[in-house]
Amino acid sequence: MTRSGQPASGAAAPRSLPLVILIGPPGAGKTTVGATLATRLGVGFTDTDAVVEAAAGKPVADIFVTDGEPEFRRLEREAVAAALAAAGNDTTVPETGQIGVLGLGGGAVLDEQTRARLAGHAVVYLATGFTELAKRVGLDRPRPLLIGTNPRAQLKSLLEQRLPVYEGLAWLTVSTDNRKPDEIAAQIAAEVAAAAEGGGGERPGRQW
Repeated sequence: MTRSGQPASGAAAPRSLPLVILIGPPGAGKTTVGATLATRLGVGFTDTDAVVEAAAGKPVADIFVTDGEPEFRRLEREAVAAALAAAGNDTTVPETGQIGVLGLGGGAVLDEQTRARLAGHAVVYLATGFTELAKRVGLDRPRPLLIGTNPRAQLKSLLEQRLPVYEGLAWLTVSTDNRKPDEIAAQIAAEVAAAAEGGGGERPGRQW
């Protein structure tokens, strides 16, 4: 579904309440909205950046500096795969079919294997304008992919590269500009529940 409330092209509506996957650029609010949404749904929340940091024993920024981006992307790809596999085997909430909420790092969707794994899931793109993102990420603070002489230009280039990918994967696109996390979470929860109720049928495996 787009920001105007129309279904996203090529994206099928869910048939049951599933794992909800949040994607979007750095600063879109995936962690904050994800935790809020999980609380609202009464399910768990997993942040793949946190999973990567736990596996590596150091912050994401340090992984980029000491091990390089390829190593971070490898760890990230494994974290996403493990989270999706765990969700597919989770039967802790059988009465609703709700598995949980998963927040992906901003660049996780650039991996071809990860994109393939996201097919059929409730992928929600948190769309945020450049001006809002620039304020949220704090361009005066170091970030792994925004280190350089012109971080504003780097952020713009990053968005231009990733926007088509975010839009192509999204079943639901939600604008976050000038909105509170609880308001965004409420919209996502309502859209997912409405689509699940209207679709009928059971979710085959991890696809729905």
